[in-house]
Amino acid sequence: MMGMQNFKDHNEYIDHLKTQKVAIIGLGIGNIDLFRLLAYKGVQVTGFDKSEDQGALINELAAYPNVSFSLGSDYLSHLKNYNVIFKTQSMKRDTPPFPDEVKNGAILTSEMWEFIKYCKARIIAVTGSSGKTTTTTVIGEILKEQGYKVWVGGNIGTPLFHRLDDIKKDDYVVLELASCQLQMFKDKSPNISVVTNVTPNHLDFHDDYDDYIHCKSIIFRYQHEGDKVILNDDYDITRSFRDIAKSDVYMFTRQKEYESGNGAYVKDGAIYVIKNGVKQRILETKDIYLVGAHNIENYMAAILAVYDIADKETIVKVAREFKGVEHRVEFVRELKGVRFYNDAIGTTPSRTVASLNSFSQKVILIAGGYDKHIPYDIMGPLINEKVKALVLMGQTKEKIKEAYKAYGCTVPIRETDDLADAVKEAYSMAVSGDVVILSPASASFDMFKNFEVKGNLYKKIVMSL
Repeated sequence: MMGMQNFKDHNEYIDHLKTQKVAIIGLGIGNIDLFRLLAYKGVQVTGFDKSEDQGALINELAAYPNVSFSLGSDYLSHLKNYNVIFKTQSMKRDTPPFPDEVKNGAILTSEMWEFIKYCKARIIAVTGSSGKTTTTTVIGEILKEQGYKVWVGGNIGTPLFHRLDDIKKDDYVVLELASCQLQMFKDKSPNISVVTNVTPNHLDFHDDYDDYIHCKSIIFRYQHEGDKVILNDDYDITRSFRDIAKSDVYMFTRQKEYESGNGAYVKDGAIYVIKNGVKQRILETKDIYLVGAHNIENYMAAILAVYDIADKETIVKVAREFKGVEHRVEFVRELKGVRFYNDAIGTTPSRTVASLNSFSQKVILIAGGYDKHIPYDIMGPLINEKVKALVLMGQTKEKIKEAYKAYGCTVPIRETDDLADAVKEAYSMAVSGDVVILSPASASFDMFKNFEVKGNLYKKIVMSL
C-alpha cells in the first residue's frame, strides 16, 4: 500500500513528492515552514486555509509556478484529486472531504508524523493532559546544559521537518506531542517517551474518552526492547499503560516509596531515583525554582528521561535556574501588594486545579472560555478550598457556576463580558497580600486565536492598571 511507503531519508521522500500533487491544510505555525520547504524544492503544492489573510505568503511565493492557494470559508471544497494531504493537527481525520479523498487513493499524513519517520537523531517525547510543556522544556534545558545539541519542538509551536538537513544523528530531539498529533502515528514511537498524566481533555476532538486514551498510548505503543517509557503511577490510566508497554518501564509517584523496579519518588524533601533496586538521591525539592507539587511531578518525569544521559549536577543547576515557561503560573507584576499571575495555559479544569495548588493561600480566580465539552465538577471543591473570589467570562461560565452551586460554594462571584472587565473586577475585589490569577479552565477559542494571545492581552491589561 502506497500509504506505508518508506524512503531512505527525507530527501528521497521530498523527491517522491515532486511526482505527486500535494495539499497542505492549514497555514498556521505547524505547517507554514513545511509549505515553504516544499515550494522551494519544486513540489506541486497547494496551501489551504480558511483565513484569506495570506497576502505576505502569496507575495513571497509568487515566483514559484508550482504553488497555488485555496483560501476562504469554502477552502476545502477544492480538495479533490490530491495524492498526499498534510493536515493541520487540530483537524480530525474524518473531517470531510478527507475520508473520500483517502478512498480515492490519497495519503493523509502530517508534518510531525513525517518528521518522526525520517528523523535520525534520538527522540525524547512527552505527552499528557497537563505538565507536558514544562516537562519537555526542562528535559531540553538539562540536555543543553549537559552539552548536547538539542532541538525542542512539536506541539510547543516549533515544527521541525524543515530542519531535518541540520539535525544530526548525535543530537537530541525533545518533542511535546498532543493526542491529535499522536493520532497520525502508525508504526513508530519515540525512543524515550513520557506520559505525565491522563485526565479528560480535547473531547471536542476525539470520538470519546477511550479514543483520547488510546491516542496518548501511541507514544510508546510501537517502542522496542531497550526503549524507555516513563509513566505517572498516581493516575489509574497511566498506571494501566504499564501492562501494554513492550519497552523498559519507569514509574514516578508522589504517594509512596519504591523498593524495587525502576522509577522516581519523593521522600524527606528530595526526589530519589531507583534503578535495578539501587536508590540515588538526585534533587532537593526546595532547589526547584518553580512552585507547586505538579512541578515536582514534572521534574521526576524529566529526571527519569535524562537519567544515564545527564549528570546529577546538571539537573540541580537547571532546577535552580529554570524560571518556567511563559503563560504557566507566570508572575506578571505586583501592584499595591496585589500579585498578578498569568496561567493562560490553564485550558482544562485539571490544569487549573494543579495551578491553584501551587499557592498556599486562597486566590482571586479569573476563569471561563471556550467549551471543549469536558466535565467541570472538579471545579466545585477547588473553588471551595482555593478561591477567595471568582470572576467568570466566556462560554463556560455557566458550567463553572453550576459546579460552584452544586458544591455549595459561597465565595463572591462576578460575571463579565471580556478580559479587560474581568481584570478590573478582580483587582477591585483584591486587597494587599492577595493573588489574582488568570487560569481559564477552558480553551480560548471563543474570543481568542489561542491561549498565548489571551495570556499576552491579560499581561498588557495588568501592566496598564
